[in-house]
Parts: sequence; structure tokens; C-alpha cells
Amino acid sequence: MRFVVITGLSGAGKTTGLHALEDLGYFTADNVPPALWPQLLKQASTTAKGRLAVGIDIRTRAFLDNVAEIIAELKNSGVSPEIVFLDASDDILVRRYNLTRRTHPLGQAALTVDIATERDVLGDLRAAADVVLDTSNLTAGQLRDDLWERFGDLSSFRLRLMSFGFKRGVPIDADNVFDLRSLPNPYYDEALRPIDGREAAVQAYVFTPAGLEFYAHLRDFVSMLAAQALAKGRSSYTIAVGCTGGQHRSVAVAERLHHDLADTFLCRVEHRDVAQALAEHRKEATP
Repeated sequence: MRFVVITGLSGAGKTTGLHALEDLGYFTADNVPPALWPQLLKQASTTAKGRLAVGIDIRTRAFLDNVAEIIAELKNSGVSPEIVFLDASDDILVRRYNLTRRTHPLGQAALTVDIATERDVLGDLRAAADVVLDTSNLTAGQLRDDLWERFGDLSSFRLRLMSFGFKRGVPIDADNVFDLRSLPNPYYDEALRPIDGREAAVQAYVFTPAGLEFYAHLRDFVSMLAAQALAKGRSSYTIAVGCTGGQHRSVAVAERLHHDLADTFLCRVEHRDVAQALAEHRKEATP
């Protein structure tokens, strides 16, 4: 069983880190007290395919006193936790909190004081960490890629499926781009215009018999491309599917590809432009 502990300062990227490991096939759990880790490992060993990740931070302060003992106990039982401590400079953490307008989990004093207290409380975990990552100058994507490189393997090849709108620009990081503008366009149905391709009604509009035939060829081609990339030792492969605005057809197809290929590849779906497209329609509908 591979057991990863993601910890660190609030605002340094723990949630992003857990999501990255989840995309790699890890069973993830947030803020489970250390005393419960052995029991969680026992339960996960039969269902988590040998991979478990837990997040822990200042919110579990009351349960951190015995964390060193729990880690020693796990090592004696044959499980060696890999501890990743995420850090960032104080000014970056303050900037991130100001940007998101979130309250620090301690919330007891000025933000800088809470951060200093948190550093002190988590000091032992930082000292015990196998990896300390400074995320001050990392984007969420860069942190994700770093963790994928550290904790992924060939069995965790990632197929990234992205929907987008041609009118907003073609993605520059795609390995292959497919044009879906020949499919039926739900935009011209007033009832479907305000919603997106994740809705069943939109999918039914797009996947007519002719649309399903087109999709079947596309799915098989994408599966072949991904299999070839995996055979060549690639760790990931990106397929971008585009329609005009990135709201209906591309989203519906990306979702269906994710559903159909998830049993073969570790898939991750992203809808690059759907939020912007929906916001534009809401604005247009406002009197």
C-alpha cells in the first residue's frame, strides 16, 4: 500500500494536491486524525488499489500530538508514509487569502499572526516531511504536474479531455484537436441555449443517429491515439474537442468520451470555456 500524507500551510495548495493524487487513482480523504490512519489503511487496502492519500492541516490541531507515534507505528507494520509538506512565503499566503476572501482556519488574530501560529504547530510535520515543496511561484497546474511526476507511474497514464470554443482560440497545449461544428447545434434551440452539454437534453439533441455514428468513429480514433501514446512511454496525452462557443457540442462529446474511456484510461475532463459561455448568455438574458 502506497500511503501519501499531504500537509502544509493553509493556502499553500493542499486541496490541489489531494485532487492531483485523486486523478492518479489514489483514494483520498481530508483531515482524518492520525489515530485513525491505521484503520483507514486497513479499510482502503481492499478497495483503493494500493493507493491512499490523506490531507491534514491546522484544522486537526487537537489530534496532532501523537502524529510521530502513529507514523512510527505504521512503519513498524510495514507501511511507510510519504509526507509532502506544502509551504509558501507569508506574503504569498496573505495575497492568496486576500484574493479568495477566505478566512484562515484559525481565525483568531491578524492573518500574519495566524500564519505564524500555524507554522509553529506544523513544525514537527515539516521536519518529518520527505518532500517540502515551496508553492510560492507555482500555479495549480504546475503543482499538479510535480505531484503527478513524483507519485505517478506508467499504470497511471493520463488522458486529458478538453472542451473548448473555436471563437475563443484553439488550445496550444493539445496533442490533437477535433472540430465538432458539423454536429447539430443546440444553441439554436431557445430552451437549450442557456444550459450546457452536461445536461441530458443537450446530449440528446447532439447525439442523433448521425451524431452517434460520428461520435463512435471519434471515440475509437481517440482510444487508438491514447493507446499509441501510452505504448511510446508518454505519461499523458491531451485531446481537445471544439465547437463554436465551447458550451454545448464540445462539452457533450468530452463528457461522453470521459464516460466511455474511463475503464481503459485514467481520464480527466476539463471544460475550458463553458463558464464564460454561460456567463455571456446570462448577461444577454438580463433586461
